[in-house]
Amino acid sequence: MSTPIRASSILPGRREDIELHTADGLRLVGELALPADRPPVATLVCLHPLPTHGGMMDSHVFRKAAWRLPALADLAVLRFNTRGTSSLRGTSEGAFDAAVGERYDVAAAIEYAEFAELPNIWLVGWSFGTDLALKYGCDPAIAGAILLSPPLRFSAPEDLATWAGSGRPLVALVPEFDDYLRPAEARERFAAVPQAEVVGVPDAKHLWVGDAETVLDEIVRRVNPTVTVPLPTTWDGPMETGDVSAYADRTVASFADTPVPGPLAGQAD
Repeated sequence: MSTPIRASSILPGRREDIELHTADGLRLVGELALPADRPPVATLVCLHPLPTHGGMMDSHVFRKAAWRLPALADLAVLRFNTRGTSSLRGTSEGAFDAAVGERYDVAAAIEYAEFAELPNIWLVGWSFGTDLALKYGCDPAIAGAILLSPPLRFSAPEDLATWAGSGRPLVALVPEFDDYLRPAEARERFAAVPQAEVVGVPDAKHLWVGDAETVLDEIVRRVNPTVTVPLPTTWDGPMETGDVSAYADRTVASFADTPVPGPLAGQAD
């Protein structure tokens, strides 16, 4: 009997806690989710939103990706907390460094994926994570990058120039009602990258509340085009249920579009 896939649904997969070790000596906590009974065909390395605004490896789009995409799209999903960031998985060592020291966090995640021989590695950045992808993710090991709600706050024109010169795919999913960068302006800004694809998402907002399924479909469309999208909304096999209420105290600020108190409160993420 088919069961609806809900926000709390955990589809079959192999999930293990992992640790990343940065070149500047920090230990970062994370998780790797793999298909249950077959090798992945591609890999998502997730770079989360701004931790001072509630961003973490468990931010809802990335949590749903890890819980669904190994089963629905044969993808490996690597999530981790950048320096100083906490979630139920734990707290990564170090302190938030406004997209400076985080260069080592991105490098450690890519290195882990390479060492684990994960295939076809794509970066998926969300908000602050898009800036990390643009600044530090144009690595020979990376097949391409997908940017969710890119504010282009920490990244600079030279970062776009680096991506332009690489020729690697760069896809920006931009909400129609984004708080920081909307589709028309995004197309102007990303014109510096000839191969960049800017996809405006009607009615969506920066936090993708209510639109996670659309995001997952667009990711899968690029990373594993052999999978039919939209992805199924029901599941015929075994399914676990996650305790999403356990995340409420850490995500309520994001869902309410209210910054978490901290050094960057009131600024874009």
